[in-house]
Amino acid sequence: MVHEIVDFIGQHANWAGPIMFALSFGESFAFLSFFFPGTTIMVAAGAFIPGGTLSFWPLVIGCITGAIAGDAISFWLGQRYGDLIGRVWPFRDRPELLIRGFAFFERHGGKSVFIGRFFGPLRAVVPLVAGIAKMPPRRFWVANVVSALIWAPVLLLPGALTVWAARSLQTEEEWAWVSAAAIAVAVGIAIWAVRKYHLRGRN
Repeated sequence: MVHEIVDFIGQHANWAGPIMFALSFGESFAFLSFFFPGTTIMVAAGAFIPGGTLSFWPLVIGCITGAIAGDAISFWLGQRYGDLIGRVWPFRDRPELLIRGFAFFERHGGKSVFIGRFFGPLRAVVPLVAGIAKMPPRRFWVANVVSALIWAPVLLLPGALTVWAARSLQTEEEWAWVSAAAIAVAVGIAIWAVRKYHLRGRN
């Protein structure tokens, strides 16, 4: 499915923005996030930017607005229905999702909405939990918007930077793997840092 969607975006540039909106919305909305491989597609779509197949701004605007909308609706549902959320799918069948979300929210407080944006398993749950916990709306919206403004470019740039680096070296086939390896190392360091941070928090 990822391959087909990426191919479709590459061939239909006019649909890139709306598709990115739908994907990032689904990835951020608590009840749809399990079905949307939005992160993978966003990274892959970035590779179309350097060649001019896709424009950066429609992609990033679609991603940002979709992410903001997904979190906002999750937050509203949490405010509106409170603990009743735990009685409906998927949280009825997987109560550990809300348990982890509440634990994360209690540990990080108001910062949890911002931090949670960058953690796949928590991205869609934390705004819902924030609503249930009656987080002040103004504080939520600041964290929601600022995190989306950072999250979307961060996911689009790796694919674009890989192609740009390969072309700048004028030996695309020989050096593409070097660029990809450098990005992989950077991602690995980021994952290591995140795990160390969480371990320190548990301790």
